[in-house]
Amino acid sequence: MTISVQNNSAAMTALQSLNRTTEQLAQVQQEISTTQAVSQPKDNPAVWATAQGQKIDVDGLASVTQSLNRASSISDVALAAGQSVVDLLNQMKQDALSAQDPQLDAGARQSLNTDFSGLLQRITTTLSNASFDGANLLDGSGGNLRFLATADATQSVTLPAKDLSLGGGIITMGATASITTTAAASSVMAQIDASIANVTSALADIGDQAKLISAHNTLVQNLSTVLQTGMGDLTNANTEADSARLAALQVQQQLGEQSLNVANSMPSILLSLFR
Repeated sequence: MTISVQNNSAAMTALQSLNRTTEQLAQVQQEISTTQAVSQPKDNPAVWATAQGQKIDVDGLASVTQSLNRASSISDVALAAGQSVVDLLNQMKQDALSAQDPQLDAGARQSLNTDFSGLLQRITTTLSNASFDGANLLDGSGGNLRFLATADATQSVTLPAKDLSLGGGIITMGATASITTTAAASSVMAQIDASIANVTSALADIGDQAKLISAHNTLVQNLSTVLQTGMGDLTNANTEADSARLAALQVQQQLGEQSLNVANSMPSILLSLFR
Protein backbone atom coordinates (compact mmCIF):
# COMPACT_ATOMS: atom_id res chain seq x y z
CA MET A 1 0.00 0.00 0.00
CA THR A 2 1.36 3.42 -0.97
CA ILE A 3 1.86 5.80 1.95
CA SER A 4 1.43 9.54 1.24
CA VAL A 5 1.38 12.58 3.50
CA GLN A 6 -0.87 14.40 1.01
CA ASN A 7 -3.61 11.83 0.57
CA ASN A 8 -4.23 9.09 3.12
CA SER A 9 -6.33 6.75 0.95
CA ALA A 10 -6.15 3.98 3.53
CA ALA A 11 -7.77 6.21 6.15
CA MET A 12 -10.49 7.26 3.71
CA THR A 13 -11.28 3.63 2.89
CA ALA A 14 -11.31 2.66 6.55
CA LEU A 15 -13.58 5.63 7.36
CA GLN A 16 -16.05 4.70 4.61
CA SER A 17 -16.18 1.12 5.84
CA LEU A 18 -16.67 2.29 9.43
CA ASN A 19 -19.50 4.61 8.36
CA ARG A 20 -21.30 1.78 6.55
CA THR A 21 -20.97 -0.43 9.61
CA THR A 22 -22.27 2.35 11.86
CA GLU A 23 -25.29 2.88 9.60
CA GLN A 24 -26.09 -0.83 9.58
CA LEU A 25 -25.63 -0.97 13.34
CA ALA A 26 -28.06 1.91 13.83
CA GLN A 27 -30.63 0.21 11.59
CA VAL A 28 -30.39 -3.09 13.46
CA GLN A 29 -30.64 -1.31 16.81
CA GLN A 30 -33.79 0.47 15.59
CA GLU A 31 -35.33 -2.83 14.44
CA ILE A 32 -34.62 -4.42 17.82
CA SER A 33 -35.99 -1.47 19.81
CA THR A 34 -39.17 -1.11 17.69
CA THR A 35 -39.49 -4.84 16.76
CA GLN A 36 -40.27 -3.47 13.27
CA ALA A 37 -38.18 -4.17 10.20
CA VAL A 38 -40.34 -1.73 8.21
CA SER A 39 -41.66 1.11 10.35
CA GLN A 40 -41.53 3.99 7.85
CA PRO A 41 -41.72 4.42 4.06
CA LYS A 42 -37.97 4.81 3.56
CA ASP A 43 -37.30 1.38 5.12
CA ASN A 44 -39.06 -0.42 2.24
CA PRO A 45 -41.63 1.67 0.31
CA ALA A 46 -43.43 -1.25 -1.35
CA VAL A 47 -43.76 -3.34 1.81
CA TRP A 48 -44.74 -0.30 3.87
CA ALA A 49 -47.51 0.62 1.41
CA THR A 50 -48.85 -2.96 1.41
CA ALA A 51 -48.81 -3.06 5.20
CA GLN A 52 -50.64 0.27 5.41
CA GLY A 53 -53.36 -1.08 3.13
CA GLN A 54 -53.78 -4.09 5.41
CA LYS A 55 -53.85 -1.81 8.46
CA ILE A 56 -56.72 0.16 6.93
CA ASP A 57 -58.61 -3.10 6.38
CA VAL A 58 -57.94 -4.21 9.97
CA ASP A 59 -59.17 -0.87 11.33
CA GLY A 60 -62.29 -1.16 9.19
CA LEU A 61 -62.96 -4.69 10.43
CA ALA A 62 -62.57 -3.44 14.00
CA SER A 63 -65.48 -1.07 13.36
CA VAL A 64 -67.50 -3.94 11.89
CA THR A 65 -66.78 -6.07 14.94
CA GLN A 66 -67.88 -3.26 17.23
CA SER A 67 -71.13 -2.89 15.30
CA LEU A 68 -71.80 -6.64 15.32
CA ASN A 69 -71.04 -6.86 19.03
CA ARG A 70 -73.66 -4.19 19.62
CA ALA A 71 -76.11 -6.17 17.50
CA SER A 72 -75.43 -9.30 19.55
CA SER A 73 -76.00 -7.42 22.80
CA ILE A 74 -79.27 -5.93 21.56
CA SER A 75 -80.53 -9.33 20.42
CA ASP A 76 -79.46 -11.00 23.66
CA VAL A 77 -81.42 -8.46 25.70
CA ALA A 78 -84.44 -8.79 23.41
CA LEU A 79 -84.42 -12.58 23.55
CA ALA A 80 -84.08 -12.62 27.33
CA ALA A 81 -86.97 -10.17 27.68
CA GLY A 82 -89.04 -12.12 25.15
CA GLN A 83 -88.55 -15.32 27.11
CA SER A 84 -89.71 -13.49 30.23
CA VAL A 85 -92.85 -12.42 28.34
CA VAL A 86 -93.52 -16.03 27.36
CA ASP A 87 -93.18 -17.07 31.01
CA LEU A 88 -95.63 -14.33 32.04
CA LEU A 89 -98.09 -15.43 29.38
CA ASN A 90 -97.90 -18.99 30.67
CA GLN A 91 -98.69 -17.75 34.16
CA MET A 92 -101.61 -15.76 32.77
CA LYS A 93 -102.83 -18.88 31.03
CA GLN A 94 -102.92 -20.68 34.36
CA ASP A 95 -104.96 -17.84 35.86
CA ALA A 96 -107.35 -17.85 32.90
CA LEU A 97 -107.74 -21.59 33.13
CA SER A 98 -108.47 -21.42 36.85
CA ALA A 99 -110.96 -18.57 36.27
CA GLN A 100 -113.05 -20.84 34.02
CA ASP A 101 -114.04 -22.97 37.02
CA PRO A 102 -117.76 -22.25 37.48
CA GLN A 103 -117.57 -23.12 41.17
CA LEU A 104 -115.29 -20.19 42.06
CA ASP A 105 -116.75 -17.67 44.45
CA ALA A 106 -116.52 -13.93 43.81
CA GLY A 107 -113.54 -13.42 46.12
CA ALA A 108 -111.41 -16.14 44.51
CA ARG A 109 -112.28 -14.92 41.02
CA GLN A 110 -111.33 -11.36 41.95
CA SER A 111 -108.03 -12.60 43.39
CA LEU A 112 -107.24 -14.37 40.12
CA ASN A 113 -108.13 -11.28 38.14
CA THR A 114 -105.87 -9.12 40.31
CA ASP A 115 -102.96 -11.49 39.68
CA PHE A 116 -103.82 -11.55 35.96
CA SER A 117 -103.80 -7.74 35.77
CA GLY A 118 -100.46 -7.61 37.57
CA LEU A 119 -98.98 -10.01 35.02
CA LEU A 120 -100.24 -7.78 32.21
CA GLN A 121 -98.46 -4.81 33.79
CA ARG A 122 -95.29 -6.84 34.18
CA ILE A 123 -95.32 -7.58 30.44
CA THR A 124 -95.40 -3.86 29.70
CA THR A 125 -92.61 -3.20 32.21
CA THR A 126 -90.49 -6.02 30.78
CA LEU A 127 -90.84 -4.67 27.25
CA SER A 128 -89.94 -1.12 28.27
CA ASN A 129 -86.78 -2.41 29.94
CA ALA A 130 -85.70 -4.55 26.98
CA SER A 131 -83.29 -1.87 25.73
CA PHE A 132 -79.56 -1.90 25.12
CA ASP A 133 -77.69 1.26 24.19
CA GLY A 134 -80.98 2.97 23.38
CA ALA A 135 -82.25 0.23 21.04
CA ASN A 136 -85.36 -1.83 21.75
CA LEU A 137 -86.59 -4.54 19.40
CA LEU A 138 -89.75 -5.43 21.31
CA ASP A 139 -91.67 -2.32 22.38
CA GLY A 140 -92.61 -0.99 18.94
CA SER A 141 -90.54 2.17 19.37
CA GLY A 142 -88.48 1.63 16.23
CA GLY A 143 -88.11 -0.40 13.08
CA ASN A 144 -85.57 -3.02 12.05
CA LEU A 145 -81.99 -2.31 13.07
CA ARG A 146 -79.10 -2.48 10.58
CA PHE A 147 -75.45 -3.07 11.42
CA LEU A 148 -72.17 -3.04 9.49
CA ALA A 149 -71.23 -6.29 7.81
CA THR A 150 -68.20 -5.26 5.73
CA ALA A 151 -65.27 -2.88 6.20
CA ASP A 152 -66.33 -0.75 3.22
CA ALA A 153 -69.88 -0.35 4.66
CA THR A 154 -71.46 -1.61 1.42
CA GLN A 155 -73.25 -4.48 3.16
CA SER A 156 -75.19 -4.74 6.38
CA VAL A 157 -77.01 -7.25 8.57
CA THR A 158 -80.45 -6.65 10.07
CA LEU A 159 -82.16 -7.43 13.34
CA PRO A 160 -85.95 -7.57 12.91
CA ALA A 161 -88.06 -5.50 15.28
CA LYS A 162 -91.09 -7.23 16.82
CA ASP A 163 -93.78 -5.18 18.54
CA LEU A 164 -94.93 -7.21 21.56
CA SER A 165 -96.94 -4.34 23.01
CA LEU A 166 -100.29 -5.30 24.53
CA GLY A 167 -103.18 -5.13 22.10
CA GLY A 168 -100.94 -5.37 19.06
CA GLY A 169 -100.63 -7.92 16.33
CA ILE A 170 -98.51 -10.32 18.37
CA ILE A 171 -99.94 -10.06 21.87
CA THR A 172 -103.59 -9.46 21.07
CA MET A 173 -104.83 -8.88 24.62
CA GLY A 174 -105.26 -5.28 25.64
CA ALA A 175 -103.97 -3.75 28.84
CA THR A 176 -107.50 -3.85 30.32
CA ALA A 177 -108.19 -7.54 29.63
CA SER A 178 -109.78 -9.33 32.57
CA ILE A 179 -110.95 -12.75 33.69
CA THR A 180 -113.74 -11.67 36.02
CA THR A 181 -116.24 -14.07 34.45
CA THR A 182 -116.12 -17.58 33.06
CA ALA A 183 -116.91 -16.32 29.56
CA ALA A 184 -114.25 -13.59 29.77
CA ALA A 185 -111.68 -16.09 30.97
CA SER A 186 -112.52 -18.44 28.10
CA SER A 187 -112.16 -15.64 25.56
CA VAL A 188 -108.88 -14.46 27.06
CA MET A 189 -107.61 -18.03 27.12
CA ALA A 190 -107.86 -18.22 23.34
CA GLN A 191 -106.03 -14.89 23.02
CA ILE A 192 -103.27 -16.09 25.33
CA ASP A 193 -102.73 -19.27 23.31
CA ALA A 194 -102.51 -17.24 20.10
CA SER A 195 -100.20 -14.70 21.76
CA ILE A 196 -97.83 -17.39 23.02
CA ALA A 197 -97.58 -18.83 19.51
CA ASN A 198 -97.03 -15.36 18.04
CA VAL A 199 -94.36 -14.40 20.58
CA THR A 200 -92.56 -17.71 20.14
CA SER A 201 -92.48 -17.21 16.36
CA ALA A 202 -91.26 -13.61 16.75
CA LEU A 203 -88.45 -14.65 19.08
CA ALA A 204 -87.47 -17.43 16.67
CA ASP A 205 -87.06 -14.83 13.90
CA ILE A 206 -84.85 -12.68 16.12
CA GLY A 207 -82.89 -15.74 17.27
CA ASP A 208 -82.25 -16.93 13.71
CA GLN A 209 -80.87 -13.53 12.70
CA ALA A 210 -78.87 -13.25 15.93
CA LYS A 211 -77.27 -16.62 15.13
CA LEU A 212 -76.30 -15.40 11.66
CA ILE A 213 -74.86 -12.20 13.13
CA SER A 214 -72.81 -14.19 15.65
CA ALA A 215 -71.43 -16.44 12.91
CA HIS A 216 -70.57 -13.43 10.74
CA ASN A 217 -68.90 -11.75 13.71
CA THR A 218 -66.69 -14.81 14.17
CA LEU A 219 -65.79 -14.71 10.47
CA VAL A 220 -64.89 -11.00 10.67
CA GLN A 221 -62.72 -11.56 13.74
CA ASN A 222 -60.91 -14.47 12.06
CA LEU A 223 -60.31 -12.36 8.95
CA SER A 224 -58.96 -9.53 11.08
CA THR A 225 -56.57 -11.95 12.81
CA VAL A 226 -55.32 -13.24 9.45
CA LEU A 227 -54.72 -9.70 8.19
CA GLN A 228 -52.89 -8.71 11.37
CA THR A 229 -50.70 -11.80 11.10
CA GLY A 230 -49.94 -11.01 7.46
CA MET A 231 -49.14 -7.40 8.33
CA GLY A 232 -46.80 -8.60 11.06
CA ASP A 233 -45.08 -10.99 8.65
CA LEU A 234 -44.41 -8.04 6.36
CA THR A 235 -43.16 -5.53 8.91
CA ASN A 236 -42.02 -7.34 12.05
CA ALA A 237 -38.31 -7.74 12.66
CA ASN A 238 -36.63 -11.10 13.22
CA THR A 239 -35.30 -10.29 16.67
CA GLU A 240 -33.20 -13.44 16.98
CA ALA A 241 -31.45 -12.81 13.69
CA ASP A 242 -31.12 -9.10 14.48
CA SER A 243 -29.51 -9.88 17.85
CA ALA A 244 -26.89 -12.06 16.17
CA ARG A 245 -26.33 -9.43 13.51
CA LEU A 246 -25.99 -6.72 16.17
CA ALA A 247 -23.21 -8.62 17.89
CA ALA A 248 -21.40 -9.11 14.57
CA LEU A 249 -21.72 -5.45 13.60
CA GLN A 250 -20.42 -4.33 16.99
CA VAL A 251 -17.30 -6.42 16.41
CA GLN A 252 -16.97 -4.98 12.88
CA GLN A 253 -17.28 -1.49 14.30
CA GLN A 254 -14.48 -2.11 16.78
CA LEU A 255 -12.28 -3.54 14.03
CA GLY A 256 -13.13 -0.59 11.77
CA GLU A 257 -12.15 1.87 14.47
CA GLN A 258 -8.85 0.04 14.93
CA SER A 259 -8.24 0.02 11.17
CA LEU A 260 -8.95 3.75 10.99
CA ASN A 261 -6.53 4.42 13.84
CA VAL A 262 -3.85 2.41 12.05
CA ALA A 263 -4.48 4.20 8.76
CA ASN A 264 -4.36 7.61 10.45
CA SER A 265 -0.98 6.75 11.95
CA MET A 266 0.62 5.94 8.56
CA PRO A 267 1.67 9.52 7.70
CA SER A 268 3.45 9.77 11.06
CA ILE A 269 5.30 6.57 10.21
CA LEU A 270 6.38 8.10 6.88
CA LEU A 271 7.62 11.30 8.58
CA SER A 272 9.63 9.27 11.10
CA LEU A 273 11.74 7.92 8.24
CA PHE A 274 13.20 11.41 7.74
CA ARG A 275 14.23 11.97 11.31
